[in-house]
Amino acid sequence: MSKKIAEIPISLLDLAPILEGQHPQEAIQNSLTLAQAAESFGYKRDWFAEHHNMPNIASSATSVLIGHIANGTSKIRVGSGGVMLPNHAPLVIAEQFGTLASIYPNRIDLGLGRAPGTDQITSIALRRSRHGSVDDFPEDVLELQNYLAPYNPKSKVNAYPGVGTEVPIWLLGSSLYSAQLAAMLGLSYSFASHFAPTYLTEALETYRDQFKPSAQLSKPYVMPCVNVIAADTDEQARLLASTFYQMALGLIRNKRKPLQPPTDMSNIWSPREEETVKQMMTYSFIGSKETIANELEDFQTKTQADEIMVTSYIYDQEAKIKSFEMVSDLFQSSN
Repeated sequence: MSKKIAEIPISLLDLAPILEGQHPQEAIQNSLTLAQAAESFGYKRDWFAEHHNMPNIASSATSVLIGHIANGTSKIRVGSGGVMLPNHAPLVIAEQFGTLASIYPNRIDLGLGRAPGTDQITSIALRRSRHGSVDDFPEDVLELQNYLAPYNPKSKVNAYPGVGTEVPIWLLGSSLYSAQLAAMLGLSYSFASHFAPTYLTEALETYRDQFKPSAQLSKPYVMPCVNVIAADTDEQARLLASTFYQMALGLIRNKRKPLQPPTDMSNIWSPREEETVKQMMTYSFIGSKETIANELEDFQTKTQADEIMVTSYIYDQEAKIKSFEMVSDLFQSSN
């Protein structure tokens, strides 16, 4: 049966963005303040994404940040959106998230991605080797699952803490590959439609059609991520969105820098760059509460998501929190 957005949970994705002139300590404090506000608004999860060598993101040590946010909140689930597994030994991630789950039981999620979350040179610096490969991802996921599973007396290597915690694992992706793997392993699936919209419909169909029940999940569960910037008026929201557009433009130009304040974009991008940015950010809902309500309802009709995750790049912290509050009013509260 079709569900409306008012009938499903809402969650948020945060990269602890660093503003122009801001110290990472301030960015992390802003993320904690946002998490506490989101918890009061009824958000179900607060996830952080692993990225490296980027001057505008403070979520590189993802598990450390998750612990900090979980400690400063009381019931919202906190997790990774995601840990880029090719950068790590599965045992290390099992120990990290097993520790988190031991401190904050029933509140930790483990979302996994197979991209490096950075450039090739930095990826080599992370792994200290040229031999790591995304081709190992399925085996690494299975290895990680085994470390978090109930104790197996035949296992010669165990994760302590980790064994028996059964931290929920999600697969993240923007292609059919991750959809197929999540379906085969019977895991929850989150699609990165906030920056890679192309295969959204096909990936969700593939995941649902091929899904095999598992010990973790009896039926498919999908959570696409979208960009949302809400304000009192459409005009105000469009101005706030210029910070987001500048960040996206930096990705295209390969010139990353801390988040910039709102400005007139006509002085910054070319018509072709504007077209490219807006195509990449197809699933971006920007406007008043009434505007985004209609657009998000259309998105829900299209995807029939079980849950929607939202992310938002807004320069002003108060405006950002207000945006998340306005969005939460449209969804089912988890409180």
